[in-house]
Amino acid sequence: MTSETPAPILPERLITGYGSFLSGRFGQERDRFRDLSERGQKPSIMLVGCCDSRVSPEVIFDAGPGEIFVVRNVANLVPPYQPNDDLHGTSAALEFAVMGLRVEHVVVMGHAQCGGVRAYAEGEADPYQRPLSPGDFIGKWMTLIAPAAQRIGAPTEPIADYTERLALESIRQSLANLRTFPCVKTLESRGRLFLHGAYFGVATGKLLALDEKNGEFVQVADEMHAEAFRQPRF
Repeated sequence: MTSETPAPILPERLITGYGSFLSGRFGQERDRFRDLSERGQKPSIMLVGCCDSRVSPEVIFDAGPGEIFVVRNVANLVPPYQPNDDLHGTSAALEFAVMGLRVEHVVVMGHAQCGGVRAYAEGEADPYQRPLSPGDFIGKWMTLIAPAAQRIGAPTEPIADYTERLALESIRQSLANLRTFPCVKTLESRGRLFLHGAYFGVATGKLLALDEKNGEFVQVADEMHAEAFRQPRF
């Protein structure tokens, strides 16, 4: 493409995908879309996920339109409650979901091989070669992981293993940050809101969920997962 060639109004991949949507899912669920447009959304679940293109909540949970209120950011982080003049996208989405939509569940879902967590982990392993500049947006955003990193201590294992351990601890930290929001704390104490931590294995398809009673992540639907691997691949 030369400098004189006009850019397409949309990437061709999106136009092709939209065509598939029209001939497939939209045609099959047209009444559902119409109902959602008239009655509005009423999801019972909010999910805070990573913007990593490999980890789509709607795909992982086979969710239809209107079922999950999703906010995605780098490394699926939730900041603590801090009302000030800064712009708080994740906090605004949380407030809308909890106070406006009245969701019943908030799930923080991390994933394996997270690039943001890996970059932070590499900085912990070698502070003199931090890959994220403290002056850019992502560097400042990733400082939200600092409390989790402090709890688990400096890396003592291969960086890939430390990254996964830090990712799990970061989910616990985001849940703690969620509980600093007055609306979340109040509704959870009344049994009207439930918080969850989850972790998805990109290569394995394994889903872990946090059991807050013992603080450990346990596999979800392990028998179904094992059966999926016994099925022939097409």
